[in-house]
Amino acid sequence: MPNTCDLDQRDTHRLIPSQFAEDGASVLTRLTDDENTLEHIFELDNATNDRLLAESGLSPGIDARELVFWIPSYRIINAAFCHPTTKSRFSSSDRGAWYAAFELETSEAEVAYHRQLWLRETAWDEEDVANYTDYLADFRAEFHDIRGTKQYADSLSPDSYVASHALAGELLKLGSSGIVYPSVRRRGGTCVVCFRPVLVMNVRKGNTVTLVFSGSMNPPAIRRR
Repeated sequence: MPNTCDLDQRDTHRLIPSQFAEDGASVLTRLTDDENTLEHIFELDNATNDRLLAESGLSPGIDARELVFWIPSYRIINAAFCHPTTKSRFSSSDRGAWYAAFELETSEAEVAYHRQLWLRETAWDEEDVANYTDYLADFRAEFHDIRGTKQYADSLSPDSYVASHALAGELLKLGSSGIVYPSVRRRGGTCVVCFRPVLVMNVRKGNTVTLVFSGSMNPPAIRRR
């Protein structure tokens, strides 16, 4: 297993689409102007919302007792663990994680890569404007560390997550807090993935970051405000 380090890192950066931020306007509001219809749509969405199901103890991937409640941004924290995707480096199909970067530029590069990949997969070749909210968080815990070693190079593959999913699965079984690792998308950048909601501390909102793509093949222009 990887070595561990005593991580004490403040002000890490996690960019999430602004429509999912705590005060973001739901994309569902675009479906209708009728308030009664919209209320029913929200009720249907809540009935199938992975975060709400997990908070009610109905998720197979994470126990409700692992989640956090009634602290600032607790919904944002829980959502990271309750909306799993295998398109993330250290996440499984039934359990998500909190991904962040030590530097805002690294978080921007990671998000830009995945956004551009999605644009290419959907053959989108027009301007795309995506707004993200930067959520800052602090970490003070023992994390596994795969920086500065070639032993876990397969887990840092730019194209495959097979080895990284296997490593994360083994570390989860051992009770790991998470992994510190070099960014694959920005040279010199550092990323952290946290496996435990309770370890995501002092979460608060930072800047808004806008990525403007002039097609799926060009790097984005980045604006902060």
